[in-house]
Amino acid sequence: MPREKGRKVVASNRKARHDYAILDTYEAGMALTGTEVKSLRAGRASLVDAFAQERGGELFLHGMHIPEYVQGTWTNHEPRRTRKLLLNRLEIDRLLGKLKESGLTLVPLSVYFNDGWAKVELGLARGKKSYDKRQDLAKRDADKEIRRAAGRRGKGME
Repeated sequence: MPREKGRKVVASNRKARHDYAILDTYEAGMALTGTEVKSLRAGRASLVDAFAQERGGELFLHGMHIPEYVQGTWTNHEPRRTRKLLLNRLEIDRLLGKLKESGLTLVPLSVYFNDGWAKVELGLARGKKSYDKRQDLAKRDADKEIRRAAGRRGKGME
């Protein structure tokens, strides 16, 4: 069977973009078992409460939920196990240097298949305060109202 081409998104973490200011993004592979890959291909995963953390000079993804594969047998995986992230040593060192800064964390933004390989998009993020979140919502609403008014004007309704 030929390998699939393109990018197929399995899960995205929309709440992360609301709760954090994303400074930079990285693409990392994941060390997965066979039943985890099959469950991901079925489109089943959750990134709620997931985060990446350094341990022993390597990066690991904690809290990501991949449900057990329905047709799996005794070889099935544990749904919330810690998964190793696969990055180049140079990228890991650069990330760890940035993580040493106060207030920065690694948050998974999405899980997808890129040309058949399971990947996770990580965001180097700084947490937002509640007033920052309110400002973002107000700005989004104002932009939406401007687009709406421009659309009405273009149609000759005003």
